[in-house]
Amino acid sequence: MSLHTIPGSMATFRRILANFPDNLSLAFAYGSAVYRQAGPNGGRKNIMLDFVFSVDDPVTWHSKNLQKNRNHYSCLRLFGPNVIAKVQNNFGAGIYYNAMIKCDGKLIKYGVISTDTLIKDLLTWDTLYVAGRLQKPVRFVSFSENSLLRAALDRNLKSAVTAAFLMLPESCSEEDLFVQIAGLSYSGDFRMLMGEEKKKVVNIVKPNIPHFRELYCSILRKDPQVVYKENQGRLEIDKSPEGQFTQLMTLPKTLQQEISYLMGTPGKNRDVEETLLQVAHDPDCGNVVRQGLSGIVRPSSVMQSTKGLLTAGLRKSVIYSSMKLQKMYTGWSKQKS
Repeated sequence: MSLHTIPGSMATFRRILANFPDNLSLAFAYGSAVYRQAGPNGGRKNIMLDFVFSVDDPVTWHSKNLQKNRNHYSCLRLFGPNVIAKVQNNFGAGIYYNAMIKCDGKLIKYGVISTDTLIKDLLTWDTLYVAGRLQKPVRFVSFSENSLLRAALDRNLKSAVTAAFLMLPESCSEEDLFVQIAGLSYSGDFRMLMGEEKKKVVNIVKPNIPHFRELYCSILRKDPQVVYKENQGRLEIDKSPEGQFTQLMTLPKTLQQEISYLMGTPGKNRDVEETLLQVAHDPDCGNVVRQGLSGIVRPSSVMQSTKGLLTAGLRKSVIYSSMKLQKMYTGWSKQKS
């Protein structure tokens, strides 16, 4: 995978990172404060930077971070790094967020995830929570020489292309593809109904097509399932039952299992391959894949948001939620006017 970034605030990101314990396997910044979005909220002054830190040993990392940044944590700090790591690993999407933190003159939110959990999500789409963020352009701030992690990042992007192919028509544009990819991790996410703009996915893609192209161009050139007319920005996807079966068989394991569960016949046990062969011949194949994605995203998004009440604390949670709702209202009111 190409780990290119656009010029801009990398020095700011690295200054912020210097306030935290080192030994990160990966650190990246993401969201509307990093890549401009279109829509009514696109021109607003972003007030919070979002980061994810991947660490090999969460207990040790939280122990060091408690020494340096104890005030970042909610009352869970009283229980020590072992409890914090258990809350991180055993609930929601396996990530622990500290929100609304003042750092180096900026307001930030940062999530901590174990490297093993991240690799699993990238490969199997266990929750699609962090894997989904890494299917969109991000700014890599720190990256260790972890070959397993790099391979998993590549696999995640290829899986995103395959899943999007199954939900697209035979002929489509690059923008159509990128909108499908950007929307994978929002399928079934309850926040899209409550705290996010309705056109959020399109607003993410439109100003950032060159960055999506940078992520996916080499994959599309090599993929035998598509004819990529790069100069025209068009794609011709293999939508034959044989082509769709090949695509379904390369999807991440958790999505395959969700699809198999959806298509299961009561009282009849069939293996996943047999079920996927049936789906490949189904005219409604794309919708089945979409429902499978919702089956992954919905529970993980609900659990992670509930977990945020504990990790951020009630006061910060209320303030953060009100900011999200205000953003949604601003977008809605501007569209009406």
